[in-house]
Amino acid sequence: METGTTTEQTGVLNIPAFWKAQQKDWRITVIRTSLERLGYKIILPYLTLYIILLGATKTQLGLVTSLGLIASGLLGPYIGQIIDRHGPKKVYIVGILILIGGYLAFASAPIWQVAALGMFLHQLGGGVGGQSCATICGNCLANCDRAKGMLICESLAAGILGMVGPMISGWFLVSVMKVEGTPTDPNSIRPLFFITMTITIISLLVVVFKLSFARWTTSNSTVKRNVIKDAAAILKADKNCVKWLFMAVVGNMPVAMVIPYVQLFAAETKNASAATLAGMVTATALTSVVCGYFFGILGDRFGRKKILTLTIALYLVGLVMLITTKSPVMLLTVGILQGFQEIGGPLAASIQNELVPHKVMGRWVGVVRFFSSMFSALLAALGGIIYDQLGGQWIFIIYIACEICIRLPLLFSLPETLHHKVDEKAFASLDD
Repeated sequence: METGTTTEQTGVLNIPAFWKAQQKDWRITVIRTSLERLGYKIILPYLTLYIILLGATKTQLGLVTSLGLIASGLLGPYIGQIIDRHGPKKVYIVGILILIGGYLAFASAPIWQVAALGMFLHQLGGGVGGQSCATICGNCLANCDRAKGMLICESLAAGILGMVGPMISGWFLVSVMKVEGTPTDPNSIRPLFFITMTITIISLLVVVFKLSFARWTTSNSTVKRNVIKDAAAILKADKNCVKWLFMAVVGNMPVAMVIPYVQLFAAETKNASAATLAGMVTATALTSVVCGYFFGILGDRFGRKKILTLTIALYLVGLVMLITTKSPVMLLTVGILQGFQEIGGPLAASIQNELVPHKVMGRWVGVVRFFSSMFSALLAALGGIIYDQLGGQWIFIIYIACEICIRLPLLFSLPETLHHKVDEKAFASLDD
């Protein structure tokens, strides 16, 4: 297998050399993630609005999102075991196929229940595919280059295409579908899902024909292991893994409790037009493009904890602005600050990947996904009820409180993982 080359050999700002020096599987994953991000950002500004226009309530939307997260969480530990034993490629392919099924359900939905199936499949497929993606990044990138590498994927690749996506959808709705103001007809949004599905099919072909069947463990793939015992062994091996679970639960809250409602909140309470909604998502991606790799450099040089803390603070400022602003123009600033959540995700993942040995990476990612998805499923169900009964602003307020009271204190208590040495012997019980 190819071995990556570190920044000391390529130079911090020599991105083409850094790219060429990395393992092929990581490069293929970046290409696939970028294509998927392009497709997802095309529909993101109008996704929840589309389901609401088909007749769903916010409570029903929350319940559907919850079911997808539950399924993804329950499968997480089993998928992690499969990845550790057989490698990520087959799991990756299955995840993308489920995503394609979700987009097909969205595109053909005559009623909100069919679109709800699409949301369920989207959550499930994203979880399965994302677990493979996370394992590849965790194993292919060197510790000293992990934040930069993950943020090349997030900002310079997926970020640029993520910025193009809402531009395409905004132009399509305004120029082709002749939408004025906020979309009020789901049929004007429907064609966007066919575009996204086509892009996702292309990403599937990239994985099928270009990704290798590599795996990073020497364990006997015929030996069956108990996923519950493996999870308990990982958590017992290092107390920082237990701390990380609580951090991951809060860090994953935006997926279920914030992101699905930002565009809807802006449209309903701030009277954001179709162009403004697309502009917010474009601004989010622009932040990733401009700041992502730079923040990765800072993380690899000065430590992940400091830079992750900064991204969390900037994201929370954006949510406070969303709640308080009365100006549509300021919504673009909200979009800019939301981009720091997308930068913080890879920074957090780089810390997560440095807490365990490579041999258990798939299972560790599965354990984290199980707990974060199950808790997020509960929050997704409650989020819709809170939005309907109390108002959308309370969703954001609850999340802000959890970050300040739970995630940030635990982050400060973790060791800096930039030069952290994992105690391999503590995880010996996970060997076959």
